[in-house]
Amino acid sequence: MNHLLIALVAMFLQQTFAALGRALPAVIAPAIIADLLIDSAWIGVYFSIAAGAALATQLGCGSFIVRYGALRMSQLALVLLALGMALATIGHPIALVLSAALSGGGAAISTPSSSHLLGRCSPPRYLPLIFSIKQTAVPAGLLLAGMLGPQITEWLNWRSTMVLSALACLIFSFLLEPLRKTFDDDRDPTRKFRLSDFGNTLRAVIGTRELRNLSFACFAFNAVQTIFTVYFVVYLTTMGYTLVAAGFVFSIAVAVAVPGRIIWGLLGSSCVHPRTMMAALAIGMALSMVLLSFCAEGWPTIVVGIVATLISATALSWHGVLLAETARAAPEGSRGGVTGGVLSFGQVGALAAPSIFSLLLGMTNNYGIGFIVCSLPALFVGVILLRQGKAAAK
Repeated sequence: MNHLLIALVAMFLQQTFAALGRALPAVIAPAIIADLLIDSAWIGVYFSIAAGAALATQLGCGSFIVRYGALRMSQLALVLLALGMALATIGHPIALVLSAALSGGGAAISTPSSSHLLGRCSPPRYLPLIFSIKQTAVPAGLLLAGMLGPQITEWLNWRSTMVLSALACLIFSFLLEPLRKTFDDDRDPTRKFRLSDFGNTLRAVIGTRELRNLSFACFAFNAVQTIFTVYFVVYLTTMGYTLVAAGFVFSIAVAVAVPGRIIWGLLGSSCVHPRTMMAALAIGMALSMVLLSFCAEGWPTIVVGIVATLISATALSWHGVLLAETARAAPEGSRGGVTGGVLSFGQVGALAAPSIFSLLLGMTNNYGIGFIVCSLPALFVGVILLRQGKAAAK
């Protein structure tokens, strides 16, 4: 139990820093746009590049987790993320492309690594709850980004904000070092990385019906989450909000995802079948994104905040249940690689959605159309999962 508690705290903090660094460019995007004189549609391009790098990383990280250990790879995730954030401060297009690739690829290692580590320490029955607690680190990181990012940017500038976040990631990566002997004792130094690992991971996921369905769900859920995270603050600034005010609304809404993930994980571990739980979240996130599309200048802040809170309680709160189901369905000793495979489908969603949103925004200059279109896959998946959940409960 002591090992589980230590592992849970370490992985929670590790993912908090990863989520903070990954979300920060979106939260302070208006300041970056104004300084570099670029169009807001390019935010989607930045995060599409990050998602592409994350896709490749998650497909291939399984062998590295086995060879070097989940804790070492968690440290590497933070180091790469820090380098990516530091590169962004140069402001040159090439530097921004490299920043997106390093940040996206680095941050993507954190979840498979932490899932591998906690999967070893946790009793199978409580996996949904343990994984949900661990995954509350993501909204915690988003909360910090929304509260501190705009404020520090206003006090200093966006470059200083990125540098400070990079330093925080580096420092914590070093603080994890004393735990490596305990939690990387399962590493296999003889394990080699091969290009075929990408294909093997995909086949392992696609070849199993249960994992294949979870992968499609991850695709749809991550698409909605990415669009909300990337464009919500920018959307509010087009409605007349200041950067600090928009960041505050974002933070308050995101805070709901912290207890939300734990509650959904607790329900998924006890009285509600995990598939039914995910179906409810899928339908909820699709409908709440449609509501967001109708928000306009002049709407009361409390109403906009309620809509954002509904999105947070669904689109930012599904991770623990889905990851626990993935870990449960994965072969023993392959949780990290299989989790990476399932999450890689999520990265396809994170890659496609911002690109589609940017295209629609450039064509129509209307954010609402993009919100609706990018939430349609979640609605479809929700209906499918609802049927599966009912069949499993019989």
